[in-house]
Amino acid sequence: MGLMTHWYALAVQHPYDTTWTAIGFLGQGVFGARFLIQWLRSEAEGRSVIPIAFWYCSLVGGLISLAYVIHLQSVPLVMGQSAPLLIYARNLFLIFRERAALRRAARQGS
Repeated sequence: MGLMTHWYALAVQHPYDTTWTAIGFLGQGVFGARFLIQWLRSEAEGRSVIPIAFWYCSLVGGLISLAYVIHLQSVPLVMGQSAPLLIYARNLFLIFRERAALRRAARQGS
């Protein structure tokens, strides 16, 4: 039996497992996209930068991956996936706080 046929048979027999596997791949894909985004932006600017999309991909990919590892019921993986979420959210908060302060300063200056 070919590999694709085998995967199809597994998907038909165990659709619940296939759905969770797809969720796990989606989380890793979104999380991994952040490196591509960062690389392309850095190349465009000619210096190392971390765009806001990097942090969004980190947060969204991390949340999707967290849902997957909660499904697996693996405490070490849950801890490993949940701890960095605070850092990603904090970085987004700091970015928005700085942007708000710059907007206030621009309004007061004009």
